[in-house]
Amino acid sequence: MNEIKKIGIIGGGQMAEALIKGFLKKNLFSSENILVSEPVEERRKYLEKSYKINTTESNVEVVKKNELILLAVKPQVMKKVLEEIAPYINTEKHLILTIAAGIPINFYEKILPPQTKIIRIMPNTCALVHQAISGISKGSFATDEDLKIAETIFSAIGETILVEENLMDAITSLSGSGPAYVALFIEALIDGGVRTGLPRYIAEKLVLQTVFGTAKLMLETGKNPYEIKSMVTSPAGTTITAIQEFYEKGLPGIIISGIYKAYLRAKELSKV
Repeated sequence: MNEIKKIGIIGGGQMAEALIKGFLKKNLFSSENILVSEPVEERRKYLEKSYKINTTESNVEVVKKNELILLAVKPQVMKKVLEEIAPYINTEKHLILTIAAGIPINFYEKILPPQTKIIRIMPNTCALVHQAISGISKGSFATDEDLKIAETIFSAIGETILVEENLMDAITSLSGSGPAYVALFIEALIDGGVRTGLPRYIAEKLVLQTVFGTAKLMLETGKNPYEIKSMVTSPAGTTITAIQEFYEKGLPGIIISGIYKAYLRAKELSKV
């Protein structure tokens, strides 16, 4: 990262903002070396005021002024953005990072100049609190050094994992969509607490800390799910009674099936 002092970001949404926060917190880039293009004037003013960065409404300006480009726009407008910036891409200088869900690297390679260096990243919304897990894969012309740059950048918002691109749809269906699954489970746990007679605010506090603490326990001790379950499950006790009900109602199978259905949908969406 020593030779790259500046970054241009096309798109100023929540994920871009999360990255900007991470960049500044970890001193990866100074505020004056971050340029964001964003079509909504109100959003531009907010980003400028909040983070003292530079903004513009011109995507082309971002490309002209930076060699490291992060594409943080919605998938449905990506084609238009790529066609706009393609004439200004220098394949020897520019490195393109993209966080658009469902768009394969070959889509970019067909529109941008031949041999453009592209790296695809799949973060999740936990980036907003710098606890994301981001899958990273490189295109045909990106180098190992380019990959290291992407790892360094996305470590600003959490953990990273290098994968082959053929695993990206699976990552999308698991960790990309994962916060929604966890939120749904948390909501059900809270409702379960209310069903037993707990006030909702107490049930919510108990559940959130329990979920957070369990994840932290597993991460810090290296214990697997079976080991954690065994620590809590005593013979003929309350825990095993609940787990039996979950199995009889098919909860584990429902979760596996849901993730697989999400994976199949991700594969459909990636056929662009």
